[in-house]
Amino acid sequence: MGQDDEVGTGADRVIDGTASLERLATGASWSEGPVWLPKARRVRWSDIPGDRILEYSLDTGTLSVYGTDVGFTNGRTLDLEGRVVQCSHGHRRIERDVAGTVTEVVASYGGVRLNSPNDVVVALDGALWFTDPAYGITSPHEGYPGIEEYGGRFVFRHDERTGTTTAVVTDVEDPNGLAFSPDESLLYVSDTSLASRPDGNHHIRVYDVVEGHRCVNGRVFATVGPGVPDGFRVDERGNLWTSALDGVHVLAPDGADVAFVPVPEKVGNLCFGGDDGRTLFIAATTSLYSIRTSVRDAAAVARARQAASRP
Repeated sequence: MGQDDEVGTGADRVIDGTASLERLATGASWSEGPVWLPKARRVRWSDIPGDRILEYSLDTGTLSVYGTDVGFTNGRTLDLEGRVVQCSHGHRRIERDVAGTVTEVVASYGGVRLNSPNDVVVALDGALWFTDPAYGITSPHEGYPGIEEYGGRFVFRHDERTGTTTAVVTDVEDPNGLAFSPDESLLYVSDTSLASRPDGNHHIRVYDVVEGHRCVNGRVFATVGPGVPDGFRVDERGNLWTSALDGVHVLAPDGADVAFVPVPEKVGNLCFGGDDGRTLFIAATTSLYSIRTSVRDAAAVARARQAASRP
């Protein structure tokens, strides 16, 4: 399987015409946590074992190192003001990075430290939702040795207005990627415990979101393989684009296969971006890839509509 392989069945519904996979940059050891920075026209992502943050510029077509000794950052997103919010394995916290100045947002639950936040999304009300497995305190190349202080591996919702951190999902063994449906009525959470033990899970669960802050009726949405569904995003049509060992799998809202984008390296995570929001950026082991799509990120579309509706 090579870099110019064609995408799989059903791709004409979500992939732009005859678009093919393009490798933009390489040189990482394990790529994760990509985010599109619209003002800079750059993609920022993590090389976790290298403990550095990388950026790729669409203007110059070049790779640069944004930061080193960064606390083994992982997933990241933009808040409602366009600022980067990221997960730090090393500092065991959610933090905000504004022009290189990093500040702590939340680092504890119930008076003790978090495990190692892995991925984060921001809801339309501004609350931060994040997963907290233990990879950063159990895997030497992803953080620093530590203990699980609150006795679980949860998904949290943090309200910055009140400073309240609430456990919203507690029945996932190793919560990893997460994303909302377009109307935020559903929360998808991946369980990647297969990465830690041979009889573990490699599925995505889905929950009904009640009153904007509670998750109920958890059930398995889809089992993803080969490998695990590490990170994913949901598009404006409600399709879920998930990472896997062999590429990117696109699943319809009912869990049916929509498309498959083969990638020649194991995929860690992905994000939508580009000037029109229809470029998929794929962080896969040593490299950053892209492919043109016919859809945009659900969260980005929802935010644009929210902004347009304000007086």
